[in-house]
Amino acid sequence: MSLRSRLRPADAIAIGTVGLRARRVRATLSALGIAIAIAALVAVLGVAESSKRQLLDELGRQGNLLTVATGQTFDGRPTPLPLTAQAMIARIPPVLATTAVGNVDDATVRRSDRIPPQNTNGINVLAAQPSLPATLSARVLRGTYLGPAAEQYPETVLGYSAAQSLGIDRLDARTQVFIAGRYFTVIGVLDRVTVAPEIDTAALVSFGVANRLFGLGGVPTRIYLRVDPDQVTAVAAVLGPTASPGNPRDVMVQRPSDVILARLQAKGAFVGLFLGLGAIALLVAGVGIANIMVISVLERRAEIGLRRALGARRRDVAAQFLLESAVLAAVGGFAGIGLGCLATAVAARLAGNPLAIPAEALLAGLAAALLVGALAGLYPATRAARLPPADALRTL
Repeated sequence: MSLRSRLRPADAIAIGTVGLRARRVRATLSALGIAIAIAALVAVLGVAESSKRQLLDELGRQGNLLTVATGQTFDGRPTPLPLTAQAMIARIPPVLATTAVGNVDDATVRRSDRIPPQNTNGINVLAAQPSLPATLSARVLRGTYLGPAAEQYPETVLGYSAAQSLGIDRLDARTQVFIAGRYFTVIGVLDRVTVAPEIDTAALVSFGVANRLFGLGGVPTRIYLRVDPDQVTAVAAVLGPTASPGNPRDVMVQRPSDVILARLQAKGAFVGLFLGLGAIALLVAGVGIANIMVISVLERRAEIGLRRALGARRRDVAAQFLLESAVLAAVGGFAGIGLGCLATAVAARLAGNPLAIPAEALLAGLAAALLVGALAGLYPATRAARLPPADALRTL
């Protein structure tokens, strides 16, 4: 009968964690490296998924939006569409709603008349219709949108970026901006309109005021339309001849949701880059664990020799150090998952995105931590198992 001892699982766990309990500061610092790497991986996947979920939701809402415009003049100004363009487009059966804007040329927007005219901050003046928020699914962040009174009086609604550029963060009866030589009362600020960035950087006025004060003549330069989601391609094919029968080739038809698709692809590329950096951080943390475990083997030569002399098998010694390395990595993995989820929740809240953490990211993070821990402990465990008992006992 063999006199060699049999190591029970409970005893293996106790022996495998004794080194960690005895050297808590060292173990904590080693686990922290794993935790930071796993937190980075989980946060990258979580933030990307939350942002992707928000973009996909927006893509579903904006997929049936089309825009119609013509080209530009030599100085970059948009050329007007025919006066009948919007009415003709609205007669297309699958079209659900339309709205139009008209570019007001040579109109600067400043906070006051004391600011030089050249300091426009890139803000344009657009004549807009009352149907714009409903057609573009635009939300009024503060105040109200252009109503019947705005057709008679100098009132304006600012896009989100325009309001930020002008330093307007609250509204009252005295909030005004200086547009083309006249003060306009700011009655509202729109939230971001992702599918129409030109709205974000514009000061919107009514067509009535634009016609009377700036001589616009009611001519639109861009038309937005909502169509039946199943008929988007068919409607886009006839918009050119419908909007401008005389010059259909000059009409540009765009689908703003294509911008959202491009952003989704760009985010996918960045996710791959950050995952690569996280993997490098995890590799560095694994090297740190391996280094700590090698030092632990050298420091515990006497313990290893005594256990071997008392009948412990090589596999028992190897299992002890492998288990110690795995426990160290597992603790770091669980801590990293918690930190990654917390970072994702904070980032999603700040960005206004829905919280979405894929379960695969959590499982992959824990599996990666355990794999790195096992690989990091393999060499130290093998070295400890091969240590001759007589040589180890000389250190006593």
